[in-house]
Amino acid sequence: MSSKSTPKSQTLNNLEIPNDPDTHKGIELFRNGLLFLTKRGLLAWLLLLLLWMIASKVSDASFLPSPWKTLTSAKALIKNGTLQSDLLISLLRIIAGWLVGSTIAIPLGLIIGQFKIIRYLFEPLINFFRFVPAIGFLTLFLLWFGVGEVSKIALIIYATMFPIIINTITGVIAIDPLKIESAQSQGASKFQIFYSVVIPSAVPNIFTGVRLGLGGAIVAIVAAEMLAAQNGIGYLIYTSRLYYRTDWIFVGIFVLGFIGYLSDTLLRLFGKVVLKKYGVFEKEAK
Repeated sequence: MSSKSTPKSQTLNNLEIPNDPDTHKGIELFRNGLLFLTKRGLLAWLLLLLLWMIASKVSDASFLPSPWKTLTSAKALIKNGTLQSDLLISLLRIIAGWLVGSTIAIPLGLIIGQFKIIRYLFEPLINFFRFVPAIGFLTLFLLWFGVGEVSKIALIIYATMFPIIINTITGVIAIDPLKIESAQSQGASKFQIFYSVVIPSAVPNIFTGVRLGLGGAIVAIVAAEMLAAQNGIGYLIYTSRLYYRTDWIFVGIFVLGFIGYLSDTLLRLFGKVVLKKYGVFEKEAK
């Protein structure tokens, strides 16, 4: 009986787990590849692309265009120059509003965070207006500044400022009192403490606010271009509905996502390289 059971057991073992080095190597390669795609964030994109392809097969093209149709439309928009022109205009508006907003918001946040009396004075206004979305001021800005570029940039400035101000104030308030006491014990003046202790310690929070402000700038410009512009990515998306070109809408959406992703990636790189000594890299790593 024992001699008959041994071959059977070996057959079952061979069926369940083949003792083959090539098979184990293939499984290991597949596992490592899957892990690599997951860590790089590519697996999620591949799954989304797969679901998109399946959904487009069972949907009308005017409702959900296929990835290939969207890519073909993007090539056509690039060929006639529409996409590059709208992209450049939107980028210039975003950069202008974001830079001006950051230049105003960072000093304001530092001052409001440093001086309690000023914080008590302005904090209620900040907490009130930060809940009013930028799009709510679009009509008012159009009346005040006209339909030109000023109204759009002003809208971006508004959307950019509050995340930066709030994060800067938080960074100043969260400074370890021991750092300030140590500087005072060495005879540092209030200005020296502010310049050498407060500002460097608040840099990680300022950096976070600047990144959030950039996201707000992109949202604001899309809203402004949809309602009060004759060009830009937001205008492209909004006017595509008139021609039932959902493929153009998808092109605009992906371009906006690419703008946000690329700009944030460049900001993170700047923080890790230039602002590493201020602890930005360590905070980002956490």
